[in-house]
Amino acid sequence: MFYADLHVHSKFSRATSRDADLEHLALWAGKKGIAVVATGDFTHPGWLAEIEQKLVPAEPGLFRLRPDLQRELGRTPDRPAPGDVRFLLEVEISTIYKKGGRTRKVHHLVYVPDLAAARRLIQSLSRVGNLKSDGRPILGLDSRDLLEMVLQSGQCAYLVPAHVWTPWFAVLGSMSGFDAIEECYGDLSSEVFALETGLSSDPAMNRRLSALDRYALVSNSDAHSPAKLGREACVFDTAMDYFAMRRALQTGEGYRGTVEFFPEEGKYHLDGHRKCGVCLEPHQTRQHGGTCPVCGKPVTLGVMYRVSELADRDRPFDPPQWQAAPFRSLIPLEEVLSELLGVGPQTLTVRQKYEEMLARLGPELCILEHVPPEDIARAGWSLLAEAIARMRQGRVIRQAGFDGQYGTIRMFSREELVRGSAVGLLFEMPQITEDSEDPEGVARAARQPVGDSGSQAGRGAGGGILDGLDPGVARAARQPVGDSGSQAAGTQVADLLERAAGRVEADPADKEASLAALRLLAARCGTDLETFLSELALGADVDLWDPRADRISLLTLLDDIQRRLLAWHQHRAVRKPASLDRQRNLFESP
Repeated sequence: MFYADLHVHSKFSRATSRDADLEHLALWAGKKGIAVVATGDFTHPGWLAEIEQKLVPAEPGLFRLRPDLQRELGRTPDRPAPGDVRFLLEVEISTIYKKGGRTRKVHHLVYVPDLAAARRLIQSLSRVGNLKSDGRPILGLDSRDLLEMVLQSGQCAYLVPAHVWTPWFAVLGSMSGFDAIEECYGDLSSEVFALETGLSSDPAMNRRLSALDRYALVSNSDAHSPAKLGREACVFDTAMDYFAMRRALQTGEGYRGTVEFFPEEGKYHLDGHRKCGVCLEPHQTRQHGGTCPVCGKPVTLGVMYRVSELADRDRPFDPPQWQAAPFRSLIPLEEVLSELLGVGPQTLTVRQKYEEMLARLGPELCILEHVPPEDIARAGWSLLAEAIARMRQGRVIRQAGFDGQYGTIRMFSREELVRGSAVGLLFEMPQITEDSEDPEGVARAARQPVGDSGSQAGRGAGGGILDGLDPGVARAARQPVGDSGSQAAGTQVADLLERAAGRVEADPADKEASLAALRLLAARCGTDLETFLSELALGADVDLWDPRADRISLLTLLDDIQRRLLAWHQHRAVRKPASLDRQRNLFESP
């Protein structure tokens, strides 16, 4: 089986990344674990020229990077190498026209098996409108006529209506679409055999309409930058070629469904008025007569409202031909890491952790969907393992998107993260005995949280967060990380941290959240004192795990911790980092 992302944009589309070129698409497809990625935008003359120059034929109907570009890309420090990535010719076309007394705005995905078919379609579309202005051309063309041009361009060319529920630009959209696929494509409707669900809906929502039973439901990223590849994707169990994939969508044989956003994360899931901050469920919208309760203007009707408006079933029904094509909802790994680290998903910190995860465990989609949580935990990522276990089980906190504003999906409550119950308690250190190597006599077992005696007793008595975890994660969370010597050293470091922190006046919850992160840092560094002190001086881990941890408290801890740790490691001939003083100066600066 393999993943395919079949709706992508290049640097020639508006509002896209400058690095949306073929090399970066191949690189990021490799990181995501995507085997087949769409080219996007092949009707644009500049992009078509790059396709013709940089891609060479591979399997039937597919392309790959030129060997020299492939080798060059393989020498980049990023991993994994994109050696198996294939490209498929695709373009999204926007049509705007009058029909039935209304203005219709519909987006379509078009696929062709070879460059000859692409050129024939370009020639036909050039008579209708300007293809040079945008990688996603906007044409004054009836959807039915576009479909006819696609079918005439070459054998096995096909069209898929894009993000079919989006209010403003979709075949079933509430603002400018139709009430049925047949109304849009007329006498050629039978040539349409797949529909793209879009980020704000999932297959279960679509299966409430019996009129959609005959269609394969596909999902793709609609990526405007390479890093967004794979946030939604299709899964195939076929030969890796254009024609086998097309046949799977027609018949259901070899089609294995989709990986999806949680639909609440999509920016048009519910109704609302973003300017007034009003988000409404469909029944609330009806109660308010479709208007904003704050300003009285019409709200944007979301996908959930539109589905409920057209649905003829209370519950979804999977037709027999699609029962082998389930869907599963995932959260992009960068968003998961962002929540756990307490920083934005586009920060350098998340990027570094992301690359580290890929180096340890493989491509992103494999981590999100297939790597056992206990394997993630054994790699030193107990909290991430629990987050992924919750995600796979659908045990997430959902805040729905509306009126163009993305929703948010979280695995942990804010209280769990801020107070350390999902950080410190997930990583339980083993006890250190009195005869552990410790010339200063400082390695006493001090595994209780800093705080009042009641909270200390509560942790020792069991019933903590580990008891509620996925069993595999809980087992792995209780195991030492690394060899026993390194683990013991890390635990002794953590003990010193807690003793030093006992003399710092700070809110107990803040202190415990900070110390929880420092325990993780200590365990990861083991006996590598230089790395530990350097990272501590920079304050990286604590600032990431607990945004409320302030620098004054950390600096107060630093002097005492550094003095004790250097004395403890003196017999090991571990030198003080030469750069530590400089790093501390950076750390103290505003």
